[in-house]
Amino acid sequence: MTTHPLELRLPAPPSRTNATVTSLAVGALILTATATLDVDWAKLFGLPSATWEYGALMFADPNWSNLPRALFETWRSISMAWLGALLCVAASIPLGMLAAHGVGPAWLRYALRGAFAVIRAVPEVIIALILLTVTGLTPFTGALALGIAGIGTQGKWVYETIESLRADTTEAVRAAGGGRLAVLRWALWPAALPSLMSFALYRFEINIRMSAVLGLVGAGGIGSMLSNYTNYREWETVGMLLIVVIAATMLIDAVSGALRRRIMEGARSRGLDRIR
Repeated sequence: MTTHPLELRLPAPPSRTNATVTSLAVGALILTATATLDVDWAKLFGLPSATWEYGALMFADPNWSNLPRALFETWRSISMAWLGALLCVAASIPLGMLAAHGVGPAWLRYALRGAFAVIRAVPEVIIALILLTVTGLTPFTGALALGIAGIGTQGKWVYETIESLRADTTEAVRAAGGGRLAVLRWALWPAALPSLMSFALYRFEINIRMSAVLGLVGAGGIGSMLSNYTNYREWETVGMLLIVVIAATMLIDAVSGALRRRIMEGARSRGLDRIR
């Protein structure tokens, strides 16, 4: 039997050996790391009952006598988060733009991206502990730590936003004879501004949560108050503080989320049904 010269030959199925070996190696690594942890796995079964016990101690009868001080410390934490967000945005927007492709020179672009990666690798708590030796136990230390730590993530958001923009406006400005500064001013900045403002508000939301954590290491705010009462096992006051923290965080998230939606979507048209 002769084979037709135009007969279709199906390709051989792809080999899955490499994917299988890689999956087995990763699984073995995870199992080895889990098995070598110094963890008493027997206590895991008692976690639900312990959670219920401490939850009852904290929230069955909260102590509201320290509510005025808790509100004041919460305001200090919010101020710390806001100042940190301002410092972060003021530094990350120009640096992030210079790190974008087509804006800054290659040597500067790679240097800034490397610096952003290094900053992202260091937690806020570590930065705060380093700053404590210089600025002392003050809320400004927490704000400065939040501002520095946020530059890594915020700078990455900025240059990714710039690089994701359409090239039509940029090409039009360059065709009109505009240089690099003109492209930044008239093409990139107006198009990226809504996204950058949205990211700035999101940075503020993140700082609200992190400000409570920084308070645990002595940076001030509601976190310091929470740490002190936890150390003294005053669970009724701890429960009140947690209620205040949760309520303040949810309120700020709701307001910030509404602002971000307004920035990204614009004002909604009203009265269209009546016009129709």
